[in-house]
Amino acid sequence: MQKALSSLSGLIAVLVLFVVMNSAYTIHETEQAIITQFGKPVGDPVTSAGLHFKIPFVQQVNPIERRILAWDGQPNEMPTKDKTYIEVDTFARWRIMDAKQYFLRLRDERSAQSRLDDILGSETRNAIAKHELIEIVRTTKDRESVVDETLVDDSSNLGQLYPITKGRALIEQEIFEQAEGKLTDFGIELLDIRFKRINYNETVRKEIYARMISERQQIAERFRSEGAGEAARILGNKEKDLQEIESEAYKTIQEIQGRADAEAIQIYAEAYNQSQASAAFFEFQKTLETYESVLGSDTTMILSTDSELYQYLKTTTPLAP
Repeated sequence: MQKALSSLSGLIAVLVLFVVMNSAYTIHETEQAIITQFGKPVGDPVTSAGLHFKIPFVQQVNPIERRILAWDGQPNEMPTKDKTYIEVDTFARWRIMDAKQYFLRLRDERSAQSRLDDILGSETRNAIAKHELIEIVRTTKDRESVVDETLVDDSSNLGQLYPITKGRALIEQEIFEQAEGKLTDFGIELLDIRFKRINYNETVRKEIYARMISERQQIAERFRSEGAGEAARILGNKEKDLQEIESEAYKTIQEIQGRADAEAIQIYAEAYNQSQASAAFFEFQKTLETYESVLGSDTTMILSTDSELYQYLKTTTPLAP
């Protein structure tokens, strides 16, 4: 009998422990919980972290995130107002504001992500369709481009920014305002939405790249043309300076040679004018130099007897054979 009572007490203790373990639960600091009874929420959401209790076997604990969550949309191709197809990739941050409403409408995060895909994707498409491409790509409407001074006088519009009325930041704000109210009905608070990437359609992308290449080639060709003109100007100046230097050098040479000849003549004159004999010798020497320059082995000359060249020849005694 005592042994049976002991076994029954042990069984009761095990049952009590099992019931207590089934009724106790803990909430993490990053979570909140909805208690459901037969599949329906009862009471308010449990938001305080720590140990809590519920009715065992009847009530279930449904943990729900309290942290900020991320939504990363799939890149989608969308048309702009000016009929340009672009690929838009967006992302957003959100959190569960009303856990009970969230649980009633969506139940879990997977359903929430699907609903965010529908609402944010739709509002993004509507906003893109209402604005031109330049409004979506540009960030602010007051931005001023930095233009090279060499392109300021260019007749084309290279480097110029077209004016915009809104810009990408305000378009993102429009999407946020339109989607925020719709997500509130699901107990979701939308914190932020941004364009992660905006890219051209593959066909349009090739056309844009071709136009960009053409513009860069125009700029390069202009720079090459200006460089060739500058090179020609520099070469022309070089030839001009070279001719001026050569002309000045030749002038200096002639002046030096002229002064040297004048000094030589003056020295000769002073040397040979010291006496009549010196002057006669100088005249004789110059005549011999003249003979040497004008007479050769096959030269034939006819001179008159009163010629100055003949005066020394007629007094010269012929050499003996």
